[in-house]
Amino acid sequence: MASRSPLGSVDKALRALQRLGETGADGSPLTRLAGELGLNKASLHRTLSALRHRGFVEQDSGGNYRLGTAILALADSYLRDESLRRIFHSGLSELCSRINETCHLGVLLGEQVMYIDKVEPQRAIRIWSEIGWRNPAVCTALGRAILCQKFIDFESFSQRFPSPIVKRTTSTRTSLQAVWQDLMEARRRGFAMEVQENEPGVTCIATALLRGTEVIAAISVTTPSERMNEDRAAIVTRQLRECIEPHLLPGLSIQKPMGGPRPRARRTRSKAASAKGARGGH
Repeated sequence: MASRSPLGSVDKALRALQRLGETGADGSPLTRLAGELGLNKASLHRTLSALRHRGFVEQDSGGNYRLGTAILALADSYLRDESLRRIFHSGLSELCSRINETCHLGVLLGEQVMYIDKVEPQRAIRIWSEIGWRNPAVCTALGRAILCQKFIDFESFSQRFPSPIVKRTTSTRTSLQAVWQDLMEARRRGFAMEVQENEPGVTCIATALLRGTEVIAAISVTTPSERMNEDRAAIVTRQLRECIEPHLLPGLSIQKPMGGPRPRARRTRSKAASAKGARGGH
């Protein structure tokens, strides 16, 4: 038998919020909600009025109650950097132990991606990075995993990233159109990949973490390029899902392959340039 709540009024409000969450966007009228919860209608009305006052509940023109926007703000507060690190650190550690490669958790911050957690294996040679370190989002697998879920058209993507791309290595893509082709490919196959664009000899793959349809972060695997190709990337991505999925809270998910044909690059004046764009610019 469930124990009695120590504060009935708070418990009533929480039960109402839980039930409205189960009801969905259409909401529920007061009479039905009171009946489902087994509560007095007048008492529940007072509770809902208090929740409306704070923005946790809304009432539409037909009188139905539904969750308010304050719930989203509360969820956003919970899924900030420190909480994300706490939620996913053990899964990140398990992944690192399984594949014996450096693993990062990162979030988008302006035009950059910031590393908020890192687990590295006991190898003689390690990849240099640290928590709090930032890199251009368009040039990293972490950033591209986030961006491929955040933008669905090139125009809005290009407006969001107006800054010139610094060529950090001979492999760095400095064209936003080339990066966009990579983003579409990342959506199709379910993970992003960056080969020696930030540091010679280093390859990264990454996949996004989502809350509903909103991308909140990404997890990456960083390795010397000689140990990573697309075949191993697909295997590692599957292992990533196996390690992280048990730690997902309700409402959270991992990016999945969208399928479909490979994206085609836009035509250019040069056939060679077109072929290069279709290959992703490597």
